[in-house]
Order: sequence, then C-alpha cells, then structure tokens
Amino acid sequence: MATLLDYLDTLTIPADLVEVVDENEKTLRCTACAHRCLLKPGRRGICQVRYHDGEVLRVPHGYVSALQVDPTEKKPFYHVLPGSAALSFGMLGCDLHCAYCQNWDISQFGRDDLAGREPLIISAEELIRLGRERRARVVASTYNEPLITTEWAVSVFKLARAAGMKTVYVSNGNATPEVLDYLAPHLDAYKIDLKSMRDKPYRQLGTVLQHVLDTIVAVHQRGLWLEVVTLIVPGFNDSTEELWDAARFLAGVSPDIPWHVTAFHPDYHMLEPPRTSIETLQRAAEIGTEAGLHYVYAGNLPGVVGEWEDTRCPTCSTPLIRRYGFRVLSNRLAATGGRCPECGTAIPGIWA
Repeated sequence: MATLLDYLDTLTIPADLVEVVDENEKTLRCTACAHRCLLKPGRRGICQVRYHDGEVLRVPHGYVSALQVDPTEKKPFYHVLPGSAALSFGMLGCDLHCAYCQNWDISQFGRDDLAGREPLIISAEELIRLGRERRARVVASTYNEPLITTEWAVSVFKLARAAGMKTVYVSNGNATPEVLDYLAPHLDAYKIDLKSMRDKPYRQLGTVLQHVLDTIVAVHQRGLWLEVVTLIVPGFNDSTEELWDAARFLAGVSPDIPWHVTAFHPDYHMLEPPRTSIETLQRAAEIGTEAGLHYVYAGNLPGVVGEWEDTRCPTCSTPLIRRYGFRVLSNRLAATGGRCPECGTAIPGIWA
C-alpha cells in the first residue's frame, strides 16, 4: 500500500547539493545541512525527505505543506521591510527533532507517525503569482527546516527576486558552507534559531552547537542580513550565565545583529516546563543590551514587555519603530532611508 512518503518521493528532482564519494559503489554525500549524510543506494538522509534512488540523490520540489501570508515581523524579522507581508511556505521534514517544536506536524514527518500533511502541488510561478496578488513584499521559506529543501527554495527565490520581492530563510542554522554559497546569490535575509549555548542540549535536539555558531558567523560574513532568535525555555537554556554567553557571542560577531528573546509555551513532547515569564524575557533583553548588542527584542508577549518591542536608535535612544506584537504602530525610518531622523545614525537592515 502506497504511503505519503512514497507519494512525496514522486515530487522530487535530482539534487544540486550533493557530492559523489564513491562512483563504483554509488555512494553520495548530501551537503544541504551539517549532518552531511553519507548515502548508499536506497538510503534516506536524517531529514527523511532527501533520498538516494540508486542513481542520484533526489530532493523535494514542486509542492508545499503550509502556505499563508504572514506579517514579516512574525518570522521574526524586525529590520526587514517593517509592516510588510511575507508569503510564507513550508514543506515536510527536518534535520532536527526538537521536543518543543511548534510545527511538529510537518517537521517531524518521517519520524512521528502522527506527523504529515497532504501536499499542495504548486509551481514556483504560481507561488509568486499568489504573493503578488496579496501584495507580499517578502517571500519566506519557513515552517519546516528550509535547508533540507533548498533546491526548491532557490527555484522560488529566483522568480521572487525577478518580481522585486525580498527573500528570507527561517532556519535552525544547521548549515554547511556549500548550502550557504548556493543560497547566497538568491537570498536577502536569514533568521537563525540559537537554541542553546551548551552542546549537550543541542545534541538532544539532533546536532552540535558549533555547527550553528559557525553558521551565524558564515551568514554574517556573506553579507546576508541576519537576525537571531533564542526561545527561552525554563530549565533548559534560561540561566543567566548561558544568556550572557549567547549575548557576548552575538555581539562579538556584530553588535548590529538583532537578537530576539522569545517566550516558550508547552508544546509537543515538552509539556512540563512552565511558560516563560515576563521577568525572564526582560532579564534576557537587559543582558543582551549590557553585552553590547544594539537591537534586542523581547517577543511574542505583546504589550507587556515595554520598550523591548520597539526599535530605538543606539546613538540617541530615539524610538524609531513602535510595535505591538506583529503590528507596526509607527515607523520613522520609512521616510529617512533607514537613518535616525534625530541624529542621522544609519540603522542597519533592509528598509526599502
């Protein structure tokens, strides 16, 4: 009896992100994520959706499992076209297995029998047409892990760029130099989840810390706009020492990297920790600022974290963008090309 995975295998193309390791044995290595899965004929990658068909590595293409128009702030990107709409699409599968995943029903397909959705067959051209009809200025590969479906994302992004749209990744950051080089010509901005500053918790989630730290540095070095999110999970990554480690690391890469510290709520297999308190979010935000980061945001608790929802000038502290949750209430950068109207400081980001 055919399964959903069997069907998805038909919605594939030969991979670009692959290396031939042994021609005689037809052994291939996938380079889409830092697992660098070594695949013999008939084997699947850790993500379950990239597979060796006996001749080539085949990868997802031509469908979505989730599609909607979101505020760009929801990704979250606070320094990318504030107040704009983002056409957001995802596929199935992930290279990690986070116990608190909020999109587990698509990300954990292939691992969890309860995960999986019927795919919507759609072309890249149709996606961009939908985005233009809904006046989206941003196209986002998100919801599941976009690294494992990068060939499809690039197909979409090429058309998005031609249509004048910005392109963004919402990713766990478990990348390789090869995938970043493949993406960079077609990508404007990259959001990375920095889930912990300790290796042991990262191994529990399915990778190692250094891979993500390396990706943060590599994305910045390639000139892509970068924002970083840390979901603060009580008892998992919320110690003052660990928050300082995260803030110092990011400030060492660039003090202009926006750092979003966001609130956890129990989900999927992680139901025991309580919700993140307002006080913990504010403490994390204060640590980020004290460590030298210019733009620190406390997210997903609208209206209760005060100034930590807003963008302020790091030179004169003038409020530049005021927000309530994902809504932009005022934007003083829109008329200045990204400069503070009071002191003239250039605020880094994508404003036009």
